[in-house]
Amino acid sequence: MNRCPFCAGDLEVIMHNDVAYAIYDKYPVSQGHLLVIPKRHVASYFETTREEKLALWGLLEDCKEFLDKSYHPDGYNVGINIGQTAGQTVPHLHIHLIPRYVGDMEDPRGGVRGVIPDKQKYGIL
Repeated sequence: MNRCPFCAGDLEVIMHNDVAYAIYDKYPVSQGHLLVIPKRHVASYFETTREEKLALWGLLEDCKEFLDKSYHPDGYNVGINIGQTAGQTVPHLHIHLIPRYVGDMEDPRGGVRGVIPDKQKYGIL
């Protein structure tokens, strides 16, 4: 049986609260890419309690402030993959906080819609 990499306890935690913690993504999309993870092993955002949801989003806000000061990004993408069909590879909930920078992509319009490349552009002028 594979051990959950987020439950292993040997992670470099950037910040935390009573319910969740944040780490740098092992395979970052951009400089400063963080993951916000509940301490309780739970696979899906929809399986979390109301307390966990509030704590996760509170920590996400704290992480955004940290990244603003440390990396000065120009924008952010926030995402959660829920289930294998949606691209989840680790069965422990984690929220991606991805800093974005001017010029990191030729045309970023459509943002998270890019998970299905043919659907990213939808006639934006």
